[in-house]
Amino acid sequence: MPASRLHLVRHGEVHNPEHVLYGRLPDYHLSEAGRGMAQAAADHVTALGRPVSTLRCSPLERTQESAAPFAAAFGLAPVLEERIIEPWNFFEGRRMRKALRNPLNWWQLRDPNMPSWGEPYESIADRMVAAMDDAWDATDEGDVVFVSHQAPIWITHRRVAGLKLRHDPRTRRCALSSITSFERVGDVWREVDYAEPAAAGIDLGAV
Repeated sequence: MPASRLHLVRHGEVHNPEHVLYGRLPDYHLSEAGRGMAQAAADHVTALGRPVSTLRCSPLERTQESAAPFAAAFGLAPVLEERIIEPWNFFEGRRMRKALRNPLNWWQLRDPNMPSWGEPYESIADRMVAAMDDAWDATDEGDVVFVSHQAPIWITHRRVAGLKLRHDPRTRRCALSSITSFERVGDVWREVDYAEPAAAGIDLGAV
């Protein structure tokens, strides 16, 4: 038997007083509120009454810290999964409002379909779905939890829904510590649920 359901969980709020786009930069940790959000996400999945047997997370600090409540709840050691990491981005380490006012940066915005400022959407979707397929096939029973980031989760949603991957990042339905759940029938993924057990805060450093 394969896995039963796969949950893509977004990390909690990050301590980011400078309001920079932190991307893959190290040493960006959950805030106190973010730790509470991560706990709320784990509590939500626990309350579903569904056994979780596989826990994987992006290697960045904020996702490892957000995976900790799941590890405690289900007695699992989280496995680092490089393919569900935040996309790389030209503006990493900068304050976006200031960067966008600089004409020297406008060339990076030339093609929103790719996008030209960072990792192509197709690349993000391909690596996410490949990681999901591998985890699904490697799990004999129970649910899978991936702790990832807003952009990869939303791009996966759009890929599975058959939508164009190009989108306005301001329209993403992927709150902090939200849970987007999928099942696979044969080789086809379908989205089955979305929850925001800790819907609060604004991630000013999201890609």
